[in-house]
Amino acid sequence: MEFDFDAELSKLSREELERLLRSMSTTGIALSFHGKRTAMQIAKRVKARQTRREPRLHIGTAEDQSKNMLIEGENLQAMVTLYKFKGQVDLIVTDPPYNTGQYFRYNDRWDDDPNDPDLGLLVPDEDGSKKTKWMKFMWPRLQIMKAMLKATGVLAICIDHRELFRLGQALDEIFGEKNRLAIINWQKSAAPRPDNNHVSTSTEYVLVYAKDAALAESRSLARTASDNTRYGNPDNDPNDLWREGNLTARSYSAKDDYAIQSPFTGELHYPAGEGAWRHPKRNIKSWLGQWGCDVIEKDIGDGKGKALLVKGGKANAIPAAARKSAFKRLEQDNWPFIWFGRDGKGRPRTKTYLNQIKKGKVPVSYWADELFTPDVRLDAASWDYSESGRSSDGVSELSALVGEGHGFVTVKPLKLVSKIIQIWCPPNGLVLDPFAGSGTTGHAVLWLNQEEGSNRRFILMEQGAPENGDKYARTLTWQRLHNAITGDRPDGEKAEPLGGGFEYRLLTKAIDARAVLSMQRDELIDVVLTSHWETHRRSAPSLRRIEDDSYQYLIGQDENMEGYFLIWDNGGPVGSLSLDTYKRVAQEAKKASIEPPFHVYARYELFQSPNVRFWKIPDKILADLGLTEHDEFNNEDEIV
Repeated sequence: MEFDFDAELSKLSREELERLLRSMSTTGIALSFHGKRTAMQIAKRVKARQTRREPRLHIGTAEDQSKNMLIEGENLQAMVTLYKFKGQVDLIVTDPPYNTGQYFRYNDRWDDDPNDPDLGLLVPDEDGSKKTKWMKFMWPRLQIMKAMLKATGVLAICIDHRELFRLGQALDEIFGEKNRLAIINWQKSAAPRPDNNHVSTSTEYVLVYAKDAALAESRSLARTASDNTRYGNPDNDPNDLWREGNLTARSYSAKDDYAIQSPFTGELHYPAGEGAWRHPKRNIKSWLGQWGCDVIEKDIGDGKGKALLVKGGKANAIPAAARKSAFKRLEQDNWPFIWFGRDGKGRPRTKTYLNQIKKGKVPVSYWADELFTPDVRLDAASWDYSESGRSSDGVSELSALVGEGHGFVTVKPLKLVSKIIQIWCPPNGLVLDPFAGSGTTGHAVLWLNQEEGSNRRFILMEQGAPENGDKYARTLTWQRLHNAITGDRPDGEKAEPLGGGFEYRLLTKAIDARAVLSMQRDELIDVVLTSHWETHRRSAPSLRRIEDDSYQYLIGQDENMEGYFLIWDNGGPVGSLSLDTYKRVAQEAKKASIEPPFHVYARYELFQSPNVRFWKIPDKILADLGLTEHDEFNNEDEIV
């Protein structure tokens, strides 16, 4: 369908036209597509929904369950519902639909009502508007993802060549081009496809954006034995293993641009390219002298600084005694810091000691390259399959966990996702994946926690609507995580369990004040435990539900061992905090060995105590879901 620019402009109000003109004059190049204005507003109109716990699908201990979450439901609605995690996520790593045809669902009614529960129909490859639909589908989700990130947070989103440029333009506009950290080019297959008529596509991409590049951190990767294979000790140096280092610096300095004479050949050597020597001249002079010769400074008329010459020597010629001393020293152990190759006939180079480099390795422009140096910036990068795994590896990993017949032909390899998490999520950080698919992200978090002793957490979202054929959440995604945690494998086999756990939640009806007040006790407990966060410390605690019928009011506990209470009259509805109900709260707290403060949810506060942090229903719940008491969103200015 041809874009009717005049018709679209006629629909804009004066205020919208002014906003459009301001954006055109300040943002430079921007992505344009039919319906963009609507797409930009959708995220602000999505309502939070109730989440229902599915205890039979929970895995692990109650404490482990409270740390991780698998949510079955539409991911835009799920992210809005998890308002308490807004600004709390360290890393979003996700693999959205690539728009290859028959790959994602689009509901045309979302333009008018983004809360319509229908997921829509699969977009066929022959749909002429599929690219526009894909952008309208992705835009609000990217907006919410940005809002979910911490100020130091990072988004890493997988994509192939079909939508790379459009997605990149969208992210430049939403996150800002200055916040692009990397365009990772990873090798998804080791061999070219023989059936391709032109160029075989063997790579895909990961676009990495920071919420604020000035605050984000790209961490070093752990070094492995293979990273150290270039280090040796041919001269029995007592300091440590070492490898050849570069004596030339990248930056130029006139005082450090001069000739160095080889004590072996007499050849004059200058810094490589347009660089300069990276060490002070007095140090270099001392190191050269350790080859058994006297070294002097002398102007040789080359327009550069005074050269370092072997005493008695001239261009390309040195005394025989000096040469003899140098080769005699070469036959001995523990060569000087500056050396000229194993035969003495090369350029001057240095020793780079293994114990003096970073404990980790810095991501570089090509992951197969083992020359990791601290000053390399990660920008456009290519990751060899030996560093990032292949798509076929991902499929094999999935099959090994859940068996054949899962229907996935492309799965991101565990190695790729694990490396992304290692670089951009701290050891105790929170990882979100809104397009969980087979659950690779959750598996990677569990694996890294065991491998590194880290304590990362995850939130996964997958549609999982069986009536529409999307069954991954409670079948494939759940099964993979379950088997990774427990060590269960197909055909009754067992493997080493990774441990951990997660809570399984299902998105249900939309929430407003009336819905909150009409909920049954179990429903209300689920909402409280899902939504609770505290303004004074802007945190999203992991709340563990107390499953004990002997408690009337105690419903949960956080990692600080603080208790959460819901005043619920026998038979309902929500009660009030009075002297009598407070006494009951104190009794139950004593029984559970819980110390103040007591977090108490109730309709009204008729009794006050310094031991109580009172949370009013429905006001507290609505606020925790990003709503005002009038059920209007109060976060519109935070989604841009």
